[in-house]
Amino acid sequence: MLAGIGSVLTLPIAVYLTRFSDRYDLLHAGFVIPLGAGLGLVALALARGARRRSAVSLAADRDGRRISSAGRVLGVVGLCMAASAVVALGVYGLLEYVGSRE
Repeated sequence: MLAGIGSVLTLPIAVYLTRFSDRYDLLHAGFVIPLGAGLGLVALALARGARRRSAVSLAADRDGRRISSAGRVLGVVGLCMAASAVVALGVYGLLEYVGSRE
């Protein structure tokens, strides 16, 4: 679940921190996209492993299943945020290219 939380919070924190820096622009926040995507994939892998361990366990661990489900959802949300950031950077690059040709 912690990897999922990290995945979801990586991009907004990077964007927020660019507001207080004179050396970094908003475009530089794009360098943390792979970190957010990686944390999302880690969260999905950890949630899958936790779900498997819960399935073969004799104890009925409902809290563990809930936490692994929350980690899975957060991992998916983090991956979606990273994908949307990649699309936003792609559109920005395309618009810069088209604008520079005129």
